[in-house]
This record gives sequence, C-alpha cells and structure tokens, in this order.
Amino acid sequence: MNFKYGLDEIPPPVELVLYSLQWLAISIPTIIIIGKVVAGLYFGNVADQVIYVQKVFFVTAVAMLVQLLWGHKLPLILGPAAVLLVGIVASQGNSPAAVYTSIMLGGVILSLVSVTGLFGRLQKYFTPRVVATILILIAFTIAPTIMNLILSPSLKSPSLFNLIFALVLVFLMFFAGRHLTGIWKSTLIIWAIIAGSIIYLLFYPGGIEDLGGIPVFSISFFSNFNSSLEFHPGIIFSFMVCFLALSINDLGSIQSVGELIKPDNMRGRITRGIALTGLANVISGFFSVIGPVNFSLSPGIIMSTGNASRFTLVPTAAGLLILAFLPVAVAFVGAIPSLIIGTVLIYVMCSQIAAGLLVAFGSQGGFNFESGLIMGLPLLLGIIISFLPSDVMGTFPVSLRPVIGNGFVAGVLAVLVLEHIIYRKK
Repeated sequence: MNFKYGLDEIPPPVELVLYSLQWLAISIPTIIIIGKVVAGLYFGNVADQVIYVQKVFFVTAVAMLVQLLWGHKLPLILGPAAVLLVGIVASQGNSPAAVYTSIMLGGVILSLVSVTGLFGRLQKYFTPRVVATILILIAFTIAPTIMNLILSPSLKSPSLFNLIFALVLVFLMFFAGRHLTGIWKSTLIIWAIIAGSIIYLLFYPGGIEDLGGIPVFSISFFSNFNSSLEFHPGIIFSFMVCFLALSINDLGSIQSVGELIKPDNMRGRITRGIALTGLANVISGFFSVIGPVNFSLSPGIIMSTGNASRFTLVPTAAGLLILAFLPVAVAFVGAIPSLIIGTVLIYVMCSQIAAGLLVAFGSQGGFNFESGLIMGLPLLLGIIISFLPSDVMGTFPVSLRPVIGNGFVAGVLAVLVLEHIIYRKK
C-alpha cells in the first residue's frame, strides 16, 4: 500500500499540525467518555471528576509519547482500556486501593510476560486471514459505541434529527473524499468535525456546556496516589482476565497496523509495545486511574488519511499532555457533540473495513470459500456479543465478562481457533 508519508517520514509543518489535530480529535472523546464514566463511579463532585480525567490525559500522553519514540514506534493512538472498565464496574463496593493495586499487578505481569518475548513469538499466528478479520471485526464491534454516540440521551436534538444529520454528514464526507485532493483530502476528518460541530450548534446552541467555575490551569491532579497496596484475591483474578483480553486487544492492534505498513522487526516492536503498555498500566494504578491500551481503530485513520507517519502523533501526545494541565480546555473539547464524533467514526470505520478487505483479497493464495467461513463466524459472533442487552450480560460470571462479553476479544479468539486448529493446514 502506498502512503503519502511513510512510517519514519516527517510531513511539512502545516500538514504535520493538521494531521496531529485529526489524531487529537479522535483521541480526546474516548478519554473523556471513559474517564467521566469511571470518575462518576467514585466521585460525585464535578471538580474531583475533572481531576480524574486530567490524570487520564496525563498518563495517556506520556504513554503515547514513549510508545512512539521507544516502544512499538508505530502510528497508534492510546486511550483508556474499555475492557478494564468491566473489571472496575464489577469491583464496585470494594476499596479503590484494591482495584488500582490489581491494575498495577496486571501491568507488571503483562510487562514481564512480554519481555520474555512470548507475544513476539505469537506473531506467526496472525496470518493475513486473521489480520483481515481483526480489522473488520474492529469496525463491526464498535458499532454499538457509534450508535450510542449518535443517539446519546445527552444530546438536545431528537433521535430522528440525529440519524438524518449523521447520514447527510457522512455522505458529504464521502463526496468530499472523492473529489478533494492534496492536504484538503488528507485532513478531511478535522474539517468535518469543525464544520459539523458548527452546523449542529446552529440548530441546537444549547449543546454547549457551562464552563463557569472550572479553573484554566491546574496541577492538582498530582494527588491521591495509590500509595497503600491492597491485595484482594477475587478482584485480582477478575483483573487478570481483563488483562488477558487487554493483551489480545493490544497485540491485535499492533499487528494490524504492522500488516498495513510492513515495518521491519515486527517481533521486537510487539515485545516493546506490549511491555510498555504493561508499564503504563502500572503507572495508571499508581495514579489511581484506569489503564491505557493501544487503540485498534488506528488502521482506519491511516487508510482514510493516507498518512502512516508516526511523527504526526508526537504533537498529538504533546497536545494531550498540555490538556492535562488545562481543566477548562478539557471541559471545552469535551463539549464537541457526540453526534459529530459518532458520524466521523462511521467514515473512519468504513476505511477500516476497506483495509481489512484489501488484506484478505491481496494475500497469497487469494480468497476462497474456506476463507469466508474462517472470517464469517468471528465477525458474526463479534456482532452478536457486541449488541447483547445489558441485562443478559449481567447474567454472565463476572470473571468471564471481559472475554465472553467482549465482542472483539471473542471474535479474535474464534478466528485463531478456526485458522490454526479447525482449518489448520497439514
């Protein structure tokens, strides 16, 4: 695949800033959404919730910068791991110290296992059919999240308006992507977010939150560290299962980007990348916040922009770091309507599906009926699990929810079983 900028190329200053803003616009919503959810579990005070989200910004920014320069060195964004949210929610009623001690312990074990080279040796199991399935699976299993963003109860607009607005905006994005050229086409996402937000707020100006009372600059998030370790066997077991799912997610994300870009020494990149993800979770546990993971939607952004340069994410990491010290800015960027973010994710995930199909049909040996079966079941399984009602999910054992209740993880495990056990080549 031909990219406008390769892995180690640095775009001109103007394009570098615009590309970085796109990555930033994609990174921020997930940090704020998951950060607010977890903060709401522990804090009823808005000021304390903002401090919690600041911590998440700080840890994410530092982890991303280290990964880009010394870790996997791939254009991958990081953010709070939704799979750890399952463990945090399931551990309600226990002390926060026990929860974040379990996250620290999980991070230590993940790093130690990765340093041994285990995950690097697993690279051979990620064949083109497995990688193609993972790429498409990401798009399908994120569909409930996109639906919730577009139809969010927090929006002032009615659901019918949101659906029509999303359809019109996404078709306009496809039209613009077809006819624009150069930097305008490459930075389409950031312009869509800006224009879409302005147009939406013209219809519903009440969508802007009141930022009064929030300080402009603050370093108060350097507090409430998890200095007293508390080991709870049940919570530790629950989080070990969560970290199993997290490691599969992290490995799949790194491998899928590697399959697109084809960099050298992928085994070393996987080892360093997952080891640093574990270390980042140790730091998160110390800061008493949810830990990060490499996000699997990165290939879709790479394909939609034609930019594979890891250096475009360095200003993004710097931007996240700056936001960590600016609580009023965190609140302001968090005011981007979820409808716009959900619509942009539709466009990005279409690029993700296209990337998966390219890998599937472009692999040696081509695409046959057996390939369709191997890819079909995991995709269908992932969709079904992703749309399971919450009351059904609540009947699953708490320790198994991070695996059998996560459509992405279940789909990845299914395609590995089909590819390497049931349809294993003799």
